[in-house]
Amino acid sequence: MKTRSSSYSILSPLLFVFSCFSLTIDPIRGNAELRALMEIKTSLDPENKYLSSWTSDGDPCAGAFEGVACNEHRKVANLSLQGKGLAGKLPPAVAELKCLSGLYLHYNSLTGEIPKEIANLTELTDLYLNVNNFSGTTPSEIGSMASLQVLQLCCNQLMGIIPTEMGFLKKLNVLALERNKLSGQIPASLGNLGMLKRVYLNSNKLSGPIPVGLANLPELEVLDVQNNTLSGFVPLSLRRLNEGFHFDNNPGLCGAGFSSLRACSSWDNTNINQIDPFPPVPNKTATESVPQAAIIPLPCNQTRCSKSSSKFPQIGIVFGVITFIVMLMVVAFVWIIWYRRGKQKVGDGSDTYNDSISTNQGTGFCERSPSPLISLEPRDCNGMCQEFIQGYKFNLEDVESATQHFSEVNVLGKSKFSAVYKGILKDGSIVAVKSVSKTSCKTEENGFMKGLSLLNSLKHENLVKLKGFCCSKGRGECFLIYDYVSNGILSRYLDSEDGHTDILDWPTRVQIINGIAKGIEYLHRNETNKPPIVHQNISVEKVIIDQEMNPLILDSGLLKLLADDVVYSAIKVSAALGYMAPEYITTGRFTEKSDVYAFGVIIFQVLSGKRKLSSSTRMAAESGKFEDFVDSNLKGEFSEHDAAQLTNIALHCTNELPEDRPSMESVTQELSAQIFNKMTPNHPY
Repeated sequence: MKTRSSSYSILSPLLFVFSCFSLTIDPIRGNAELRALMEIKTSLDPENKYLSSWTSDGDPCAGAFEGVACNEHRKVANLSLQGKGLAGKLPPAVAELKCLSGLYLHYNSLTGEIPKEIANLTELTDLYLNVNNFSGTTPSEIGSMASLQVLQLCCNQLMGIIPTEMGFLKKLNVLALERNKLSGQIPASLGNLGMLKRVYLNSNKLSGPIPVGLANLPELEVLDVQNNTLSGFVPLSLRRLNEGFHFDNNPGLCGAGFSSLRACSSWDNTNINQIDPFPPVPNKTATESVPQAAIIPLPCNQTRCSKSSSKFPQIGIVFGVITFIVMLMVVAFVWIIWYRRGKQKVGDGSDTYNDSISTNQGTGFCERSPSPLISLEPRDCNGMCQEFIQGYKFNLEDVESATQHFSEVNVLGKSKFSAVYKGILKDGSIVAVKSVSKTSCKTEENGFMKGLSLLNSLKHENLVKLKGFCCSKGRGECFLIYDYVSNGILSRYLDSEDGHTDILDWPTRVQIINGIAKGIEYLHRNETNKPPIVHQNISVEKVIIDQEMNPLILDSGLLKLLADDVVYSAIKVSAALGYMAPEYITTGRFTEKSDVYAFGVIIFQVLSGKRKLSSSTRMAAESGKFEDFVDSNLKGEFSEHDAAQLTNIALHCTNELPEDRPSMESVTQELSAQIFNKMTPNHPY
């Protein structure tokens, strides 16, 4: 097993490059993935109820195919079709999507067997087939998927054993096979997976002991084997998991150091080592970490032991020599190829960097750009990223669990580059999860990290608080997790004549205007832990209202993370709604004074109760005819003094000339002096 694993790890990159190279010489490569997608559609959705956007004359990478995302080489990189009501089967054609890194088909009603051809997806990192009706056995071929990090097959009808080949998935973090009909023993080969963190095997028909190698994995955080028929001694090393180890309803298990576990008897000791016939590859570190109490001698007579001791060392030596020779030959072969490529580079007169670019253009269709979403995996981070992550990291499992796997029921809003979901974390706190696609983010890691650090530094009572983030290479998305704010966006309180919005009373409107002003003033302020920030996209759609009717500004600093074309797209929307300062047309630049202009527009919107402002609004404001533009739903219950002060501020903020607009600092001072200091509990307006 060691020879096979080592050889595979060395040769798999060469095999993958060869497969991608073969794509480049295929004259019909441009349509191959489209044909595969159409075959997948026919199989997953035979009645064409849910995937009608997939058409044979369409472009999978143009954004029209629901759930399909492509990489920068226009190769399909993600299929995200979770919870779509699909009731067909997963066809072998999925293997034609050679560059797929994330396959998300969970929470559907898919049937049939998992095709063994899925193992050809050597770039796949996330495989989510859980909560379906898959049957048959787990394909042993999955063991060759060298890039796999998450394998989610829970809550299906899978039968048979857990393939020992799972032990080849060196990058696996999460293995979830619970709630199936699996039988046999837990493969000891799982003890080879040094990066394994979470293992869910509960609610099956598994028997035999818990492998010591699995128990000793250094990264292991959760092992759930409840509701099986396991037996034998529980390794003492599992005590370190505390509440992460779940073993209830396995009457055959015994051991010491676990409060709810029965003590082992002599019968248990004689049966404990009748374990899996496929032991893990010997590992010195793992062996040294096994507690002595867990090493129980095999009962055997002296003759049998002496024979074993005389033969097995010789066999082991021969096997070791053969293994070493094979490995040496493979390494020499790879080195020769590499050396020849190096000589070709010298002969061509091009440096390594340029050669790598040309290689990517020719063969690297599955290569992804150096997006920060790739390098932000927590285990890969260092420096500033690591410091930021320590208190703010969330893993994909946390985000999926919080949002019920991004259920449509939890969608709070969507735009061209992001979606926002309501979620509940494991500690019970309610959050809003903003999903931003990889293609919408800056590709230069340093700039992305600076933007992320900037978001984390923003702390003010009138800004939405960032709780953390999660970046998924497999999904090609970054998730920003914010505190959830209950009363929705400010725009829902406007245009109340449609009968579907709440009406804000006058004190609340003044409070909202003042809070927005303070939030923008904080952004513009230069402080030791943050530079001055121009929001660039402030509007009533970017302000949400909390339980006390205080305003909180959304997306502060977010544009620092996004690519220029995405920022420009957001700006066009802002311009269409009237928030764009006039000077932007000639300068193409945002300044603090452009934020001031947008704030002035918001004042008019809040006073009038309307999202769309007409020229008559400004004329009425300039002439002091409050009855003509102040929201008629107030029925005259407002302070004319306050209305005059707020109108005056709005007019100054929306001055054509930026130099004639006030700073946000002077605005907040005027609001405090002219309005809030004069409001008392007995006379609020």
